[in-house]
Amino acid sequence: MTQTRNLYGTVSKPRPVCTVQDCGDLGEFLKFCKVDLRLKHGTALSYVCTMRRFLGCHGFNVDEMRDHLSGIENGYSYNDHLKAFIAYSRFLGVEPPKFKFSRVDPPLRIPPGRKDLRAFYEALDEDFERLAFLGFCCTGLRRGELLDVRLSQISQEARAIMPNHQSTTKRSHITFYNEEFEELLGPWLGKRCSKHSDRLFSISGGSKSVLFTLAQKRTGLHITPQDLRFWFANEMARLGVPDRFIDAFQGRVPRSVLARHYSDYSLENLRAIYERAGIKVLSDQPDGQTVRRCV
Repeated sequence: MTQTRNLYGTVSKPRPVCTVQDCGDLGEFLKFCKVDLRLKHGTALSYVCTMRRFLGCHGFNVDEMRDHLSGIENGYSYNDHLKAFIAYSRFLGVEPPKFKFSRVDPPLRIPPGRKDLRAFYEALDEDFERLAFLGFCCTGLRRGELLDVRLSQISQEARAIMPNHQSTTKRSHITFYNEEFEELLGPWLGKRCSKHSDRLFSISGGSKSVLFTLAQKRTGLHITPQDLRFWFANEMARLGVPDRFIDAFQGRVPRSVLARHYSDYSLENLRAIYERAGIKVLSDQPDGQTVRRCV
């Protein structure tokens, strides 16, 4: 261990003899972000890339960080760079910069209307796209969770999907699908191209990012899997499903004591709540319809 001043030049603190800046490959910093800070791999890698670019032409001190941040207008980018600086400071064992984060107010999101959902669905050519579209709408799963789901994770008897997705920041529990999805699922299972695979969809990583692109161009509607996940959450809330159970369907960790310790997250109870809601995507279910609370 060696002694070094902190970023403000006032306090000496010990730091490792070999730092990321010394070894050049930033590998130790990546491990620090993933292990010590418990960041997701993608986030840790983003911090590493930010520091590689910054350290390539700047010294790691307050003045140069201030000059660098002053040139970033976008609030999200500003905050991402500042988070990387703070993480790197902690890695070096020095006092982090005291700059304030930029206040970013995300725009209000409006879920797609049922008319737009139908128009978009009609513009889909491929069977797997139509099945995936209905899947995102009626399960609330993330893009990767649905597209990577395996047949062994689907219970056709209970109309349930259990993705078993666990990471440091995201997880999944149990969700379900409706009759509209079920109607397409049977024929799709009978004619899947990759019958040797246990995956429901045989889609490569690159194809996942361009899913629905053709329908977007045909309709002029920029509807993505994330938008459909957002629609599911809003539609289930409109149908009277309590937030804590919507969170369970979508794999969000319950935050309140009530949700964590006094709610029944068994398959039977969640299935009953889902079926009482009766979520529909293409069938007539007028927007604004009042539905009794599903408790």
